[in-house]
Amino acid sequence: MAGPLVSLADITLAAERIAPHVVRTPTVPSPGLSALLGVPVTAKLELLQRTGSFKARGATAKLLSLTDAERAAGVVAVSGGNHGIAVAVMAGELGVAATVVMPESAPASSVRTARDAGADVRLTPDVARAFTMMAELEAGGLTLVHPFADATVVAGQGTVGAELAEDAGELTDVLVSIGGGGLISGVAAALLAHRPDVRIWGVETAGAESMTSALAAGGPTPVQVSSIVTTLGAPTVSPLTYEHVSALVTEVLVVPDADAVQGTLDLADHAKVWAEPAAGCLLPAARLVLDKIGDDARLGLVICGGNASTADVTAWAARFGLR
Repeated sequence: MAGPLVSLADITLAAERIAPHVVRTPTVPSPGLSALLGVPVTAKLELLQRTGSFKARGATAKLLSLTDAERAAGVVAVSGGNHGIAVAVMAGELGVAATVVMPESAPASSVRTARDAGADVRLTPDVARAFTMMAELEAGGLTLVHPFADATVVAGQGTVGAELAEDAGELTDVLVSIGGGGLISGVAAALLAHRPDVRIWGVETAGAESMTSALAAGGPTPVQVSSIVTTLGAPTVSPLTYEHVSALVTEVLVVPDADAVQGTLDLADHAKVWAEPAAGCLLPAARLVLDKIGDDARLGLVICGGNASTADVTAWAARFGLR
């Protein structure tokens, strides 16, 4: 059972707990993206968060909720990159030993950052085996900090939505990318509590369609991950995030990897931010949303992270023949 949806009270408590440890990131109108898309666009610049992504919020919320015994046992996390960095850095700051399991496809810079923060990083051949190793390490006594199957983590991610609701002007539609669904679950819960008329749209990349598959199947179902966007590459969503998305999200859209990488280039050119393809995918999805709802929209984009190197993006652009 997934349990009840995360409440605004849960998110408010998480915000109070994590405030000394995380950044209240800027929420800014983007003239460049507004010109590119032809409608007013507001960007929530979560790539400026500590550790380079929103993941610091949920990781910190969970770490601060642990009992003394859970802290003493040390924590384990599984990640395609950003959650691992966040757990490694924030656990190090809070004096908790961390083990992070990553697939070999994770960006080398993410592995290096997690190790530099003091975490014991274990690499596995693929993301499915990373989740298996995580479960084994938890069974061996480590305390799990799950990236999206934990209500405390989802409430932490929901602080993004609470800030967006407080800081943005009028919005009709907000786009959020989906890996395991923790971010969109928290953002939707927070935003709709403050602004019940806003539509929330999820975005996945082809080959990382765990939420799309879950919605089609009526519950979480394993998927084969092939997208180059490893930070969205969860092999399945959780019952918790499935329940949030099925209840709160208007639709989940899927865009090709090449379009997500082009979106990263467009964010650099037009928004003046260096984001990763997990955020770049929002731009092609925004065009799909505008096709559906018309040009009276006022869009909010959650620019979730910026932990892609120039070398990574250059290589992807060359692979897809992009400028």
